Amino acid sequence: MVHLRREVFERYIKSVNDAYLKGDATEHTYRPAMQGLVEGLGENVHATNEPSRIRCGAPDFVVTRSRYGNHQTVGYIECKDLGADLRKIEKSEQIKKRYLPSLHNMILTDYVKFRWYVGGELRETAELAREGAGGKFVLSDEGVERVGEMLGQFMNVGVERIGSSKELAKRLGGMTRLMREIIKQTFEKESEKGSLHGQFDAFRKVLLHDLGEDEFADMYAQTIAYGLFAARCHINDVAAYGGKKGRAEGEKVSDPLN
Repeated sequence: MVHLRREVFERYIKSVNDAYLKGDATEHTYRPAMQGLVEGLGENVHATNEPSRIRCGAPDFVVTRSRYGNHQTVGYIECKDLGADLRKIEKSEQIKKRYLPSLHNMILTDYVKFRWYVGGELRETAELAREGAGGKFVLSDEGVERVGEMLGQFMNVGVERIGSSKELAKRLGGMTRLMREIIKQTFEKESEKGSLHGQFDAFRKVLLHDLGEDEFADMYAQTIAYGLFAARCHINDVAAYGGKKGRAEGEKVSDPLN
């Protein structure tokens, strides 16, 4: 397990204090300090600030680890302003309905307090420092130990594996609900001549004449989710029947791994 040296935390909290005591900092002001803290976990650890948008939104940081020239996504960090009520934010639409169902390994923080989630469930909480004299945040030995241990465990969460039909249904359900909301929002924003509106009209003409917009979004999302699941189930069949140039159509080829 990776560990952070105390001096990494001392540099981090100094950067936070320097910004905080100026009196004009926002949640974005502290991000370089957070990036330095996470990347202090090792030479091959990278924290990308404001990475490319993903299907559930745009978490503030994506944390990756470089191995053999490849970047493996480890998890995500969502930052809020210093002193924010993380318990309240945890219940917001952004966190509860979009991030937690979609991001297997995530930390929510206000730069001093940390809440770590795995598989949508709260795994651990920790507070790195407390406000002392003159408004400065002061590290505590317990905070350094607990946050250091949390970040180490965060870095070592394995690739998500689904071990039961119940887990599979839960994950598919979460993804489907997320897609349904995205489809609804897209439908509301595009013009009546847009692609989704055209498909909506086609569904009403061919399948269900009284189909509503919410029902359409739900049906569309479920179709995508099932299609992706079915494709994944049959990926080995595709590889086996992919065939080489010159083979008869439908002729099964041997497994290249055998």
